[in-house]
Amino acid sequence: MTAQSLEIDFVSDVACPWCAIGLSSLQQALAHIGRDVDARIAMHPFELNPDMGPEGENVVEYLGKKYGRTPEQIAETQATIRERGAEVGFRFGERKRVYNTFDAHRLLYWAKHEDKQVTLKLALLKAYHTDGKDPSDRNVLIEAAGSVGLDAEAAREVLESGQFADEVRAEEQEYQAMGIHSVPAIIFNRRYLVSGGQPAEVFEQAIRQIISEAQ
Repeated sequence: MTAQSLEIDFVSDVACPWCAIGLSSLQQALAHIGRDVDARIAMHPFELNPDMGPEGENVVEYLGKKYGRTPEQIAETQATIRERGAEVGFRFGERKRVYNTFDAHRLLYWAKHEDKQVTLKLALLKAYHTDGKDPSDRNVLIEAAGSVGLDAEAAREVLESGQFADEVRAEEQEYQAMGIHSVPAIIFNRRYLVSGGQPAEVFEQAIRQIISEAQ
């Protein structure tokens, strides 16, 4: 049986914990489906904190202002996120600050041309959500690039030169114009949208239905 091709556009932000859960869930679903599908995942940018300054902000203060939540509510949500992450094999550490992620998106855009987007995205999610590193720090970004086999000096050149800023902005505007205002947003074959950090079973069911209809 020939594998059914599947295009997956994964709109997300490195700063988003539900994006880490969603990507891990999606990968679990694809692994379970196996050879029935030939999936190609493309990462696309979305900034949760586009106006964040270089020093970042305390996560409890930031979420309290943005969503009107109390520290107790934030702690409860973070506990839920840790549990959901553990279910799909992603470990959350203590996230103390929120940062700007525009440079991370520029680096991910470059990684697309090196066929390393997904592995770099996973490395960046781990650096921030598991290890508590600053994803706006260019040394952190370069370290993540090198850890997945990308040329560290080439990554530094991309970051220092300002490359791909226009391309990232254009993609952000494109997906916002499509009505995407929260992430993760996962689009299959440019037609079917699944939103949020869904369990692997939800992704698997959606994918099987899509490839069945395509056949």
